[in-house]
Amino acid sequence: MILEIFLPPSFLLLSYSLPSSSHHPLYFPRTPSPLLRMAQAIADADFDAEVLKAEIPVLVDFWAPWCGPCKMMLPIIEELSEEYKGKVKIVKVNVDENTEAPGKFNVMSIPTFILFKGGEPVNSFVGAKSKEDVKKVLDTAA
Repeated sequence: MILEIFLPPSFLLLSYSLPSSSHHPLYFPRTPSPLLRMAQAIADADFDAEVLKAEIPVLVDFWAPWCGPCKMMLPIIEELSEEYKGKVKIVKVNVDENTEAPGKFNVMSIPTFILFKGGEPVNSFVGAKSKEDVKKVLDTAA
């Protein structure tokens, strides 16, 4: 069976470019703001030292660069990283580059957030949440 799809020539020429004005709601800068680099990125090799042996509670954000909800959570996580500095440590684990930690904690969907206290997971949630919802989770451990 052969399936043929005919598209008008104009369909193949469609393209979209983002506006160059930073005031436009669809404008996304090519390089992240320096403020959006607060949460520490860690690898599988660092997981025990940075999370399980940490002296303060740690929120781990399991994410991937292609994940839409992960991108939505980025500004929230970065803001909370600054707000909770010294009370709760926030780290990010890229699941595409690090498979050991996500496998150990049964991360099946992203973004998955797991809150650790004393080296043990005490709370978790999956998917995009509001800043207030994440703060409620962090406040249980802070």
